Amino acid sequence: MRLFVSIDLEGLEETVAAAQEPFSAASGLDLVAPGQAHITLKFLGEVSEEGVGDIEAALEDAVRTAAIRPFRATFEGLGAFPSAEYIRVVWLGVGEGAEELTRLYEAIERRLIEEGFEPESHEFTPHVTLGRMRHGGGKETVQRALEADVHAGSMQVTEVRLKESLLADDGPIYVTRSRVELI
Repeated sequence: MRLFVSIDLEGLEETVAAAQEPFSAASGLDLVAPGQAHITLKFLGEVSEEGVGDIEAALEDAVRTAAIRPFRATFEGLGAFPSAEYIRVVWLGVGEGAEELTRLYEAIERRLIEEGFEPESHEFTPHVTLGRMRHGGGKETVQRALEADVHAGSMQVTEVRLKESLLADDGPIYVTRSRVELI
């Protein structure tokens, strides 16, 4: 099963959809379903069913070690990875709450490396993926849309989730396997 650790953006489906609207005409850009919007804290990849319990225990330990209380996160600003010239991912940024998300990420990363997972090869940037480029046909449309001043609301972050990604014909379906409440 394909697993990842996330913060889900529940209740912000409409504002995520509004942030995606300027990109809707871009050829080659596949938009993420607004109801599945999340911040990925760690992508784990393929994991056996037998390994899930160890991951859940490590995740619980990491969240306790980070000692972060529930906090407010705001979603604002747009960007692209790896750059606006070579676009693979279009994202919505995090304003308030970015520091707490980074601390959570660091604690989870350390603990899951101890469990044998590979370290990330890039620096963590708290973000919500809005879409992925399949080809560069709509690059100029995306570049223009990236200039918009976007504020997509805020939410109270109260938990971290272990999610399973099920691949379906019309895109992935994300299922929550477990939750770890912030203290």
